[in-house]
Amino acid sequence: MPPKKEKYDCIVVGSGPGGAPFAWKLASQGMSVLILEAGPRYNPLKDYALNQQDWETKGFPYKTRIKNTFGKQQILNPQYSQLKSWNKAKGDLNRTKRRHYHKYQQVSGVGGTTLHYQGEAHRLNESAFRMKTLYGELVDWPIDYETLEPYYSQVEEIIGVAGPDKIPNHPRSKPYPLKPHKLSYASQLIQQACEKQNLKLDPNPVAILSELYRDAPPCNYCNGCVWGCPRKDKGSVDVTFIPIAEDTGNCEILTYAYASRIETVNTQGKKKVSGVSYYDRSGKEHFIKSDYVTVACGAVETPRLLLNSDINQNDLVGQNFMETNFYEVIAFHPDRLDSYRGIPMDSILWEWNNPNPERGFPGGLRLSPTAGSAMGPINYAMRYFEGWGDDLVKGMDEWFGHAMGMAGIAEFFPNKDTFVTLDPKVKDDYGLPVAQIQSFLGEPELKSLEFMEKTSKEILKASGANDIVETASTYDFFAATHVFGTCRMGNDPETSVVDSSLRFHSMPNLFVTDASVFPTSGGGESPSLTIEALSLRAADLFLNDLKKG
Repeated sequence: MPPKKEKYDCIVVGSGPGGAPFAWKLASQGMSVLILEAGPRYNPLKDYALNQQDWETKGFPYKTRIKNTFGKQQILNPQYSQLKSWNKAKGDLNRTKRRHYHKYQQVSGVGGTTLHYQGEAHRLNESAFRMKTLYGELVDWPIDYETLEPYYSQVEEIIGVAGPDKIPNHPRSKPYPLKPHKLSYASQLIQQACEKQNLKLDPNPVAILSELYRDAPPCNYCNGCVWGCPRKDKGSVDVTFIPIAEDTGNCEILTYAYASRIETVNTQGKKKVSGVSYYDRSGKEHFIKSDYVTVACGAVETPRLLLNSDINQNDLVGQNFMETNFYEVIAFHPDRLDSYRGIPMDSILWEWNNPNPERGFPGGLRLSPTAGSAMGPINYAMRYFEGWGDDLVKGMDEWFGHAMGMAGIAEFFPNKDTFVTLDPKVKDDYGLPVAQIQSFLGEPELKSLEFMEKTSKEILKASGANDIVETASTYDFFAATHVFGTCRMGNDPETSVVDSSLRFHSMPNLFVTDASVFPTSGGGESPSLTIEALSLRAADLFLNDLKKG
């Protein structure tokens, strides 16, 4: 259906954690808002396969895919070969001497990538906002933790976060709205192993309901968050911010609306946005006028849209890209644990979340117990056992349900070989250049991967799991879920793209409200809560400016 109006107060491109909160806040104050979403609207009760017998083979039901390509491949450093991705069934998963680009894991649809996220709802470590001041590394954020704290609390109330009373280096002004989830049996074993090493395993703050909230039931612990939640107990944007935005009566959502260009005009010698051009599902192009435009397509598609619109702040759009620096190891425990029951990551070791250059790498990290891919018999059979026939059946009968794992995410440091640009040769279905991602790991990333590998294996061994059956790592694969930094936030227009209110330095009626604005990636925290908090703050500052005229 076409939009209802010819002009809106604000057009928001993207309906995920960056776009929907901004749209809601503006619409709640009477502004007319149009959200352009390239993908469809999912129906949780019908579209997700977790209640079907073949759920394991289906995965998340992607209905549209946005194309992207990849740049040069990094030559693998053999010094870190112990970090390679491997499983017992297939052996080495990358048998080349170069780092392989697997995929950028993005969902196109109302709610964005929160549709298949694991519900982790983390505040950023308070020290991560001041990396330059405290540690002489990277840059400082132009805002501090205390500035964002009330917005963190507001988001947690809206989406329904369950968490513990206290987390180190993440101070709070009020408790989480919901009690934390209990640890699975596998995580309890890991907790005992951690206690032997004087390590504290805390319940993970998650936007997964531990009790009735938002007119939704508590989690049933199926561990299938990445397949899409059919019960609406996961706080994805489509069941949290989108309904309250639409309830205002001032927010309209256009699905299958593929933004092609942000249009600009020159007024009194200054450039400003005038609206957005988009393609509908039939391939017809339209133009919608607006006084303001907010781009919230993620740290890959946001720079792509800006560059395709000839908008580039001092050639910084697409630079300072940061990907997910990840390590995971899965091992068999002698006891049957059924680790697939529970939530995907029910607890966290925050021990190394604070930045600390004395560790041999400056950034922070976090480690968590995980079931990994050990979700059902098909994955067990295809990943953890050699051979066929009777040997496979015997192995499955003996070891199904025995897998347990540890996974970690660490800080990623921007470097000159890691960026997002336009592919000069590849076009999408509408003839527009697609985004090209190039990502290289530097020494800080490799050193932190090495630390996560060593520490994770030590914890599993102390838990009684000695038979390693799989490892997965960003050492030899790019498979990013968390991406940041391509429209860096800062006070200096010469070194950043947007200011602390997320306005484009060179065009005050253009905003960016997704993880593109992150100056640093943090110590492994999931970014969605920070994106939502930043988005609400930007909307508040914008509304205050409008009131002042």
